[in-house]
Amino acid sequence: MTVPGDEEEAVGTPDRRTVGRLLAYVWPYRVQVVAAAGLLLVTSAADLAGPQLYRVAIDRYIAPRSGSPDVWGLSKLAAAYLAVLTVGFAARWAQNVLMQAAGQRAMADLRTDLFAHLQRLPVAFFHRHPVGRLVTRVTHDVDSLNELLTSGLVAVFGDLLTLLGVVAAMLWLDWRLALVVLAVLPLVYGVTERFRRRALQAYRAVRSRLARLNAYLNERITGMSTVQLFGKEPRARAQFRELNEDHLQANLASVANMAQFFPAVQVLGTLTVALLLWVGGGRVVQGWVTLGVLVAMIQYAERLFDPIRELAEKFNLLQQAVASSERIFRLLDEPVTLQDPAAPVSLGRVRGAVEFQDVWFSYHTPKAVQDEVGWALRGVSFRVEPGQRVALVGPTGAGKSSVVQLLCRFYDPQRGRVLLDGVDVRAVRQQDLRRHVGLVLQDVFLFSGTILDNIRLWDPDVPLERVREAARRAGAEGFIERLPKGYLTEVGERGVRLSAGQRQLIALARALLQDPAVLVVLDEATSSVDAETEREVLQALRGSLQGRTVFVVAHRLATVQDVDRILVLHRGRLVEEGTHRELLARDGVYAKLYRLQTGRLWQPDGGGGR
Repeated sequence: MTVPGDEEEAVGTPDRRTVGRLLAYVWPYRVQVVAAAGLLLVTSAADLAGPQLYRVAIDRYIAPRSGSPDVWGLSKLAAAYLAVLTVGFAARWAQNVLMQAAGQRAMADLRTDLFAHLQRLPVAFFHRHPVGRLVTRVTHDVDSLNELLTSGLVAVFGDLLTLLGVVAAMLWLDWRLALVVLAVLPLVYGVTERFRRRALQAYRAVRSRLARLNAYLNERITGMSTVQLFGKEPRARAQFRELNEDHLQANLASVANMAQFFPAVQVLGTLTVALLLWVGGGRVVQGWVTLGVLVAMIQYAERLFDPIRELAEKFNLLQQAVASSERIFRLLDEPVTLQDPAAPVSLGRVRGAVEFQDVWFSYHTPKAVQDEVGWALRGVSFRVEPGQRVALVGPTGAGKSSVVQLLCRFYDPQRGRVLLDGVDVRAVRQQDLRRHVGLVLQDVFLFSGTILDNIRLWDPDVPLERVREAARRAGAEGFIERLPKGYLTEVGERGVRLSAGQRQLIALARALLQDPAVLVVLDEATSSVDAETEREVLQALRGSLQGRTVFVVAHRLATVQDVDRILVLHRGRLVEEGTHRELLARDGVYAKLYRLQTGRLWQPDGGGGR
């Protein structure tokens, strides 16, 4: 089944560049990391001291070879052992706090960079990538890295240090008994290597399937009304069950790998202790080693497998982190194709002259548009003078919205130029360009929050009086003031608590509040309001848009009959332009659209339209 974001990820080994980029986020907090590493030295020393204190207690105070047990000496040793445990506990606590703080700060920086990069990416990127997959990158994948940094990065150093310390202590106590323990390590290495080969692939599979699941959930929940309207709940459940089962199987494969590894290491550890008891017990009976040495060796043997298990667990975290970091840095490496120029041109006081010069544009890759198939706009040229009101009309797919997308520079044309006051929009900073463009789309997006928040977009510097004025000019003031909380009314996610018409009026007020000095682009901005409200809004707009260049992108020809010019697009080409009467008299594409919508024939005496 094809789902949003369905993509397979290559399985390989982590490269140094990925690890280096991850460590770069830790580098600003290196002081905390170094301090945590120093504290790990203390905890490792405390762990290694325990068996030695047991040896001394048995051989010197409990069962000395000569003399009687020394209770006072044993008491002092017990106090020393308690002090060692206290120091180890305090060091471990401080180390955990330091690493948690450093890891959380590093991941906060990474999340900030991810979100900032997402904001720089062009609109085309979000058309190709589902929201659920992107959310997985910023949340779940970053959390995987955070777990590695806070629980694994420095701990790996501590485990390695403990492992080397245990081996050194055993060799110092009795190298023959130490060799008995070390003889089992090749088997441990073989088990660990088998686990390592499977772990990376397993966790990449889990992350990939989780992203598919999130993408599917985001799409189906967002479109739940459509699913219910057409009675597709059973099919949606079946698709979700398939994705969920796929995710489950990937997790079970990972769990199975872990479930095989830890018992295997446990069995090898038990086998090692049994061999040590057999060999070491005989040496104690023969008097070659003391009982305290044997007890210490057994404790060291048990502790030898603790860091091995911990290292395997950290390797498990590492595999998760590698799979997540590859995806995160792949997103960070996504090229920002719409770049601001190195030396941007200042627009200054914009008059509002807009010109398209032989513009060819496609939403597809260049290979897909080598011929005329796939072009949204084909050689479109026109000029709009400052202050003119221009309508873009044409059948669905004619290229009307593409003109708006290029004018706002959400995309760049493959050929030709888009000019504002004679300046190529690609030579202007995107923020400066869009400061002069007010855009209200038919598919309005409102954010969770109040009506006030959505009109002024959380800008505290915008006074309430300006918000009220924008709402009045947009025709939204009436319904807002009738609400119990007025401008402080919560709109809900995507404005779900408001009607479609109310959402459009708020979006219109938002655009007018920005007071675009030159240009307002409307895309069926009043299509969801009733006829009376639409008439009031259009009347209010006529006053507020005086002296501005206005584009009206429309399907309903009744709303554009009094504009200065009408540009008619058909199959990506500009086929006609003129006033309403001129185009009807020409009896071309516009006249055909008019007849289809009204069912009337236009007559020169005005009987069929103005």
